[in-house]
Amino acid sequence: MPEIFLLSTYINQVYDDNRWWMPQYQNTLKGRYTLMYYVGIDIAKLNHFASVVSSDGEVLIKPFKFTNDNDGFCKLLSALAPYECGSLIIGLESTAHYGDNLVEFLVSRRYQVCVINPIQTSTMRKNNIRKTKTDKVDTFIIAKTLMTQPHRFYTLEDIDMMHLKNLGRFRQKLVKDRTRIKIQLTAYVDRVFPELQYFFKAGLHQKGVYALLAEAPTPELISSMHLTHLTHLLEVASHGHFTKEQAKELRVLAQKSVGSSDKALSIQITQSVEQIMLLDSQVKQVESEMTEIMLGLDSVIMTIPGIGYINGGMILGEIGDIHRFAAPKQLLAFAGLDPTVYQSGNFNASHTRMSKRGSTALRYALINAAHNVVKNNATFKSYYDTKIAEGRTHYNALGHCAGKLVRVIHKMLSDDVAFNLG
Repeated sequence: MPEIFLLSTYINQVYDDNRWWMPQYQNTLKGRYTLMYYVGIDIAKLNHFASVVSSDGEVLIKPFKFTNDNDGFCKLLSALAPYECGSLIIGLESTAHYGDNLVEFLVSRRYQVCVINPIQTSTMRKNNIRKTKTDKVDTFIIAKTLMTQPHRFYTLEDIDMMHLKNLGRFRQKLVKDRTRIKIQLTAYVDRVFPELQYFFKAGLHQKGVYALLAEAPTPELISSMHLTHLTHLLEVASHGHFTKEQAKELRVLAQKSVGSSDKALSIQITQSVEQIMLLDSQVKQVESEMTEIMLGLDSVIMTIPGIGYINGGMILGEIGDIHRFAAPKQLLAFAGLDPTVYQSGNFNASHTRMSKRGSTALRYALINAAHNVVKNNATFKSYYDTKIAEGRTHYNALGHCAGKLVRVIHKMLSDDVAFNLG
């Protein structure tokens, strides 16, 4: 067994306040609880620190450093090997993404892991007279927080939720990038071949047009293409929506075009099309992975009419553990769908906008989901129509529907019950 120190003695080497917290806590534990071992881990980018403290106040392993890689993780496992897995409670602060790999590593090996809100450890730290903060001392602060405050263990389902959150946010970034490049492409085509976007009823952004611009980004190149080849190109890319007659009309339009012949613009068009097609494939890959995770979770959120795997996955990923939110209003505030409050003196504003101060990704997913649910469920459609009848705009009414959806989702996830509104 590792060398044993009294935690209170060790801490007194760091703090000058002679009695920290252990004497009182020992009295409540001795003879009443099974001996547990608390592992406090202070997370950083390159190196972490860990210490082990028993429930009766003994420092079993003084703070030691281990690297944020496989060798470091194995060093941590070796240090914890003398203790039974079920008697260990491991805690670390939620610090950006630096601890995610360690959490997943430990949970997959069936360790009991808690991710602590930094506010909890900050409050614990402020209770000490000397406000010393070092990586080594922080491991004891985390261990103390585990002993004195409620905590919840991470599960494999939580890991799936974390993956959904990361994938959902990355998908949003890809979609945003794709939208930006589509706007740029439209501007380039307006200068090179301004008549083109009016020729296609569905606009520029479709597979047939992308295939055309990837091979022939200027009117001169389109007009010089062999009719058979142009027809085949459009038919294949559009799955038969374009005919030989339309190909003829397009060639004539290209011959009469007043667009610029700037070669730099043609290069920008070609590369923009390539970027859009690449982003399309990346979005599909992300959505496929989200769908696979959602199928494994089999969540009750999928019983809501109009919510698909992507929207459902984004909502679940952003919410995480529903028990973090004691009431629907807390979840509403987390999504930024709660109304702002404006009051001054005797004045109270009766109409205010939503705060938009919470998770942007969750708010986006809920608004989008509400739009689909309104189209697929009579109760939500009636609620939407009521808000419209009150004189509210479409998006305002949709915001109210999203708020109602939050209350429904909170109830469903908290009680694990399927959707039952007609």
